[in-house]
Amino acid sequence: MAATTSVTLPESVLAQYARFSLYNSPYPAHDAGCAIDLYPEPPCDGRTTIAPSPVSGTVRETRTVRAPQQPYAVEHDHLILIDCEGPDDCAGLTARLLHVDPTVAAGDRVDRGDSLGELVRAGFFAPWVDNHLHVGFRSPEQNPYRASGSLPLELGVDPQPLDWDGTGTVVATGDTDAILDAPAHPNPGAEFAGVHADSGEPNSSSRSSSERHSDGGGVLDGGLPHYDGGGLLASSGAGPAAAELVSLNGDRLGVRSGDDGRSIAWDDVTVTANGEPITGLSLFCARDSDFGVKLICPERAFEIGDAVQVRVRPER
Repeated sequence: MAATTSVTLPESVLAQYARFSLYNSPYPAHDAGCAIDLYPEPPCDGRTTIAPSPVSGTVRETRTVRAPQQPYAVEHDHLILIDCEGPDDCAGLTARLLHVDPTVAAGDRVDRGDSLGELVRAGFFAPWVDNHLHVGFRSPEQNPYRASGSLPLELGVDPQPLDWDGTGTVVATGDTDAILDAPAHPNPGAEFAGVHADSGEPNSSSRSSSERHSDGGGVLDGGLPHYDGGGLLASSGAGPAAAELVSLNGDRLGVRSGDDGRSIAWDDVTVTANGEPITGLSLFCARDSDFGVKLICPERAFEIGDAVQVRVRPER
């Protein structure tokens, strides 16, 4: 049997979750989109969210690992290894999952969608990161315990690219972040969407929407610029041949890097909100109606109802 070089996550897997990100992480495990963070929908009562399994298979092992100490997080995280069954690309591979306090044990059989336990808020998280499952896949000959080394992931969905002019109104706030009401999700619950990179060329935001969507761009994914890089998740027809430069509203963000055609190395830039610097933007794909750009701003406070204009400026 030929060696597995990548794993495609079909819509049936991703549709279990409200949001996902391949690149919005500071950890090398996510380099080149080799791991995914899956964000389940919170229950109506707002209590700790259960973690639905993205795969079917047999639990090989669970183990408790020490996490970095943070005042807002628990001291330990947990690793769950599942030997996957078909019918998807993951058949014969080992799924490696983190950030779940397991209610399963070695030898247990799980089906996709079964609860693996409760999500934990571990010290690996930045304070603005919501609870989620970290998932990667290893082939049988790979070490499943190393933090890095998972197979590259491909998406079985085409995220809808949403034009965003950099403006919005604050609709929610936290100690380190604020959520805008824009861009609005056009079809919540039915498809994933994210912020569209408006062109491969800076200073082109005056082009029409149809022109910008035909330029081979895609949906931005990552922490801009507070993590080293991000990704451009392709919509239909886009791929490695798309433009090398990546921009947003005419502001250059960076260049595509590596051989995968979608990783982005951010330029040395600063994100501003109403002309003042903030830590950055959290960019991801979502299918829920509460989707909107997340400002990462522990250095300043916003109030609900504040109007915000976001720009990305080169460092002087």
